[in-house]
Amino acid sequence: MKYGLNLLLWTPEVTEEHAPLLADVKRWGYDGAELPIFSGDEASGALMGRLCDDAGLARTAVSVCTAETNPISPDSAVRAAAIDHLKSVLDCCAAARVETLCGPLHSALGQFSGAGRTEEEWKRGVETLRIAADHAEQVGVTIAVEAINRFECYFLNAQTDVADFAAAVDRPALGCMYDTFHANIEEKDPAAAIRHVADQLRHVHISENDRSTPGEGQVHWAETFAALKEIGYDGWLVIEAFGLAMPELAEPTRIWRRMFPSEEHLAVNGLAFMKTHAE
Repeated sequence: MKYGLNLLLWTPEVTEEHAPLLADVKRWGYDGAELPIFSGDEASGALMGRLCDDAGLARTAVSVCTAETNPISPDSAVRAAAIDHLKSVLDCCAAARVETLCGPLHSALGQFSGAGRTEEEWKRGVETLRIAADHAEQVGVTIAVEAINRFECYFLNAQTDVADFAAAVDRPALGCMYDTFHANIEEKDPAAAIRHVADQLRHVHISENDRSTPGEGQVHWAETFAALKEIGYDGWLVIEAFGLAMPELAEPTRIWRRMFPSEEHLAVNGLAFMKTHAE
């Protein structure tokens, strides 16, 4: 098992000024950092890779799609922009030597149609992500698409949805991920959800029900870790948490009050919690 920490707790873009933070992540005992990559190029990717190398950290990455880069849009120009966006992010990941790019890359975050997904949207999403997955294979990065809750997305909400989507894309460089925060909202039986996605599972986000310190909330942790052990998962466990460090993330994450004593408290205690349950 490898343990990572998502840097969105502090920043939406990793630069030279975050070298001390990466050193702290290593000092706290993490194996890797999860880099936010919402845009970028090979030069910025190489910089992030060097910073992580200097800190002795492996890396994964997270990204999203917007209304302007929506893979399921009925507008072919928007879908083309989605392909360009995903290829650019993947190139940046490759330059940073990122292992896995995760996130709700199947559709636009926070954009709603007023109804559930349609068959045409499903077909468009599969077609777009196949192209992205082929590029991911070429540059040596794995894509792990994420089911997110109904308040942030309408396209893929449950693990059954995201597993079926990954199977429909049917590319070796694309699988799916499990996020305990979203599953806590959408899944009646977390263990069954994990078993269902077992063949496609590439990444796991450890996130408390209130996005704060893992182990200090109401997620069904015992069942979650038991199911991961049952299916033989031994990949990344990455803490994804959000606070008030970035006002620009308050609206999309719906974090309006401080949920933990300090970022270091969350990082240190969250890692200890993961290791206790996983090992």
